Amino acid sequence: MRLSRVVIVAAAALLACSPAACGSSEKNADKQAAAGAADNTGALIGVTMPTRASQRWNGDGENVKKDLEALGYKVDLQYAEDDIPTQVNQLENQITKGAKLLIIASIDGTAMTSQLQSAAAAKIPVIAYDRLILKSPDVDYYATFDNYKVGVQQATSLLVGLKLRNADGTPGSAKGPFNIELFAGSPDDNNATFFYNGAMSVLQPYLDKGTLKVPSRQTDFKTIAILRWQARTAQDRMENLLTSTYRAGLKVDGVLSPYDGLSVGIVSALKSNGYGAAGQPYPVITGQDAEVASVKSIIAGEQYSTIFKDYRDLAKTSAQMADAILKGGKPATNNDKDYDNGVKVVPSMLLDTTIVNKANYEKALIDSGFYQRTQLQ
Repeated sequence: MRLSRVVIVAAAALLACSPAACGSSEKNADKQAAAGAADNTGALIGVTMPTRASQRWNGDGENVKKDLEALGYKVDLQYAEDDIPTQVNQLENQITKGAKLLIIASIDGTAMTSQLQSAAAAKIPVIAYDRLILKSPDVDYYATFDNYKVGVQQATSLLVGLKLRNADGTPGSAKGPFNIELFAGSPDDNNATFFYNGAMSVLQPYLDKGTLKVPSRQTDFKTIAILRWQARTAQDRMENLLTSTYRAGLKVDGVLSPYDGLSVGIVSALKSNGYGAAGQPYPVITGQDAEVASVKSIIAGEQYSTIFKDYRDLAKTSAQMADAILKGGKPATNNDKDYDNGVKVVPSMLLDTTIVNKANYEKALIDSGFYQRTQLQ
């Protein structure tokens, strides 16, 4: 009786598995088996990063390379300078060179389908690094931070800065209404929608009640998104908002910015319009990545906060995942349901993040060894 029942359950499970899902699982298993079948000691791993223009990506690339080399692998580290054809060519070259695994921080998560197909044909596993690769079955794992939570933290920090909420989550002393403007990240970066959705989950009730107002009425993601996360584009948009909307004494009280690079441009636009002068303080401005320029801005009382994503931990996690795969094992993940790239749900490892402001930057950034004090002076 028991044996028959086991056989029936097993058969039902096989029938329930859709061709697409089973095919994807089998393909991933084949790649991992192939990766573990050979002796991969000293194997070449291709690492591609979006750009050197961001302090953050420089740190990511250097740390991933260092951690992989410490595990005995050779590393081909490339930066594409935010040029999609360049990144595509870099991936093709790494495949041709015989890379046994690829770690990719994509510029455009949809722009490398044929290169991923080539990698899959050669049984080369792929780890998406911090930016999910979209609309392809040929990405095996995803290493990132909890990006929805990052958006929640950014919005929470905005509320705390406006004194609508205390840091412990209790109601603050302010009543509003406050005028805020919203910025979002690059529309070709899947993370940008997670940041936006997380932030709006916090802000929408305050907008519905009128405690927060957006005088420009620009709140949808498509309108407020900044292509390629460019500081100059954010600065131009902020200047246009000030010119078109903030007249006759109307002031900006807060700005939701999803990234420090955008915050730099936003601060610049505000400064050129008289903010920061006596009697006209800067709005509460958020950010992300704890870049040196923005941490200095926080210390100076310009930008209010940033989200610290310790890319040392992300680099180490990615290296450990690569090592597990190349040794024929299965890397650790902690989220196997939320990161759907349009073709498959990609098993993911999510790391935690920290809100940083003037009150805690020393503990978060200096005491942790992420920065030396002299770097922030």
